[in-house]
Amino acid sequence: MDLVIGPLDLSAHVDEALAVQAVAFGLGSDEVAVRRQIVLRHMTYPGARALGATTGGRLVGFVYGMPNDRTHWWSTVVEPYLRAQGRDTWLDDSFVITELHVHPDHQNRGIGRSLITTITDGAAEPRSILSAIDTDSPARALYRSLGYRDLARQVLFPSAPKPYAVMGAPLPLRRR
Repeated sequence: MDLVIGPLDLSAHVDEALAVQAVAFGLGSDEVAVRRQIVLRHMTYPGARALGATTGGRLVGFVYGMPNDRTHWWSTVVEPYLRAQGRDTWLDDSFVITELHVHPDHQNRGIGRSLITTITDGAAEPRSILSAIDTDSPARALYRSLGYRDLARQVLFPSAPKPYAVMGAPLPLRRR
């Protein structure tokens, strides 16, 4: 496989990336339209950056994140759940993985692992946080294998049909 992991101008390639996310996450066109605006807004935040995984010139996966800011929407939603567990300090000095998706035809090949480790390797923060649907899944297994642990579970996001878990890991991430 001629896989290339490298910087991605996510604003310029938002539609390509969201096509991957739509297939990987089962999103409809209305959800994609909403997420498009969110991604474009996120990419204007200080320190936001993205990586893409391409093969044959085609985007098959992407990750993006940024230094966490307690004033951002995600932080305001998860903060009470983390505070209840005595873990809200994880919101400070953390690099948040906002999205990580790999097209299903290319999953289980180490692409997600390469994307998340590469983006966090470039982080100035001492730790990383993220949220994932709160169920046993290949994604959560990947995060655990990298050193992420549950900080809060059964986190409810407005309009999300399933609860999420907030996970955190010290950086650099654990390698196999």
